[in-house]
Order: sequence, then structure tokens, then C-alpha cells
Amino acid sequence: MTKYAPSWLRLREDADAAARATELLEPVRAFLRTQDEVVIRDLGCGTGSLGRWLARRLPGRQRWILHDRDPDLLTHALARTSRPDHSLDGSEVEVVTEQRDITELRAADLAGTSLVAASALLDLLTAEEMTRLAEACVEAGCAVLFTLSVSGRVVLSPKEKFDVEISDAFNAHQRRVTDGRWLLGPDAVDVAFGVFERLGATVRRAPSPWRLGADQAALTAEWLTGWVGAACEQRPELRPDADAYLQWRLSQCAAGELNAVIQHEDLLVVPS
Repeated sequence: MTKYAPSWLRLREDADAAARATELLEPVRAFLRTQDEVVIRDLGCGTGSLGRWLARRLPGRQRWILHDRDPDLLTHALARTSRPDHSLDGSEVEVVTEQRDITELRAADLAGTSLVAASALLDLLTAEEMTRLAEACVEAGCAVLFTLSVSGRVVLSPKEKFDVEISDAFNAHQRRVTDGRWLLGPDAVDVAFGVFERLGATVRRAPSPWRLGADQAALTAEWLTGWVGAACEQRPELRPDADAYLQWRLSQCAAGELNAVIQHEDLLVVPS
């Protein structure tokens, strides 16, 4: 699985919070009110930003189990200033960490779990890994909330015809084969939706776009650099034009003249 720097995760946290589909929260709250104990597993937790956002929007005393393969990120997530401090009704929130490969989770590992949650994770999985995870969640009877999965759609303003070439190359990079794993990339939500439906679960999806303007110039510049860089990694022949394109876009960004809408989707599964 890809490793991410804490600085990047901190930079995107506010944009993530603004983008998440809040209309999916009420069904989660309703399901959690039926639980004797609220146990939430955050898969690929990073620095814990999903917990900081979600815990205070859900009711009751909560026990969060943060999963990640990166021990440094787990240390960040467990720091006192990083942990969520209370739930929606002011109840206590307990946080523990568990270093492991989340692609190996099975139904027995999820026993007693109320909600499996993740942010910006699904596109990093393969179809086989997504299927096994869905099967584990459905068998264990958990609700599932996967947020901010990339959909592959980007709109920059002002537009430029080279946007399409970069976007197509980036999406191909997201679907690449790495270490023998064929990543889902922007197909992830479609695949996940289909798998959960076949398993008989009730599934909903909702858009969760980043809307970046002049007040998020630092994030836009970082995202733009990574977006173009991944496109060129996939199609090196783009590099000469892409270098000039990137510098032009970064100058627009610095001048507050660039707006970007980066589409994501959130997916909710509630046990039938």
C-alpha cells in the first residue's frame, strides 16, 4: 500500500472535512443507536483525520480502533492532540491503534465492530481485496462508510485542452499494476457498490468533491504537482509539454486565478 507523508495528510484535512457527504451520516447514527457498544474501525487511518471529523458527529460512547501499516502514522494518530475528544452527545471517545495489513481482515477480525470506516482508501485496493473486505463486513454485520474515493473526474478553471490528456494519463496511473496488484483507481466505488449489492447489503453513494480556490492555494499546488507527476510517470512522452503546463498552472495558483473541482464519492453500507 502507498505510504503518505503526515504533511500531505495535514494539508488535505480541511478540504476532506468540507467535502464529505454529510447526508450519509443520519443512517449511520440510526444504526449505531441500535448497538449496545459502538466500536469503529478506521482502515488506513493515516494521522486519524477521519476520526477527528466523524467521532463528534456520531452519538454515544465510542471505541475507535485505528488500523494502518505505517507505525509512524499510527504514532501521529494516537497523539493526544490528534485524537477525537468527544462524541456528538459529549460521551467519551477511546482510541487505540493496531498495526496491520487491512487487506487481510476477515469477518472474525471484525466481530463486535459496529462501523468500518475509511477515507481515500478504496482506489488503492484491487478487486479481489475489495471483494474480501466487503464479504468480511457483511458477514460480521457491520455498517460501512468509505469516504473520498477518487472518481477520476477533474475540472480546472480556466480550462485548457491539455487538462484532458493529463487527466486520462493520471487515471491510467491510478489503475496501474504495482507489485503484482492491479489497483482499482477511479473504478473503486463502482466495483464496491456492485460487490455489496451482490452480497445483499443496502448501499448508498454520494458525491464528495474537493472544491479548491484561492484560499486553498497550498493544497491545490501540492495536488497539481502530484497529479501531473503521476500522469508523466504513466506516460513519459508527456513530460516536455507537461513541465510547461505545470509551471503555468502553478503560477495561476499562486496568483489566486485557478479553481479546481476534484470529484470523489462516498459509499455507505447499512446491514439489512
